[in-house]
Amino acid sequence: MKSVAFALACLLGLALSPSLAQASVVAKISLSAQRADIMVDGSTAYSWPVSTARRGYVTPTGIFRPYRTEKMWHSRKYDMSPMPHSVFFRGGYAIHGTGYVRSLGRPASHGCVRLAPGNAATFYNLVRKRGMQNARIIITQ
Repeated sequence: MKSVAFALACLLGLALSPSLAQASVVAKISLSAQRADIMVDGSTAYSWPVSTARRGYVTPTGIFRPYRTEKMWHSRKYDMSPMPHSVFFRGGYAIHGTGYVRSLGRPASHGCVRLAPGNAATFYNLVRKRGMQNARIIITQ
């Protein structure tokens, strides 16, 4: 019931919030579906499988604005693991590419949102081109 209420609140917020309604790039990530739908100028442009937090870890839910991008980042917390095309949205959490493409579609990460390398590059380039101020990331259960 909480997830339904949260999803409705997100949709209502998207409809009423000028900052969300005007965002030209919106990534809607569903933890339960392990899927990212990427909206560009209000229309779904892409739909990709993702991997989010596995058991014992958390992917934060909510509405976020990206605050940093890195073409190539290495996780200092997790053995310098490569994080290509990173779009950071909260603390050390990012949407980024992964070499573990076989895990996409099911929880497998330490909390980040993992995408196939080409999809991560596409999302990264959209955010860079449109501007972080014009992008939002919505993560729901």
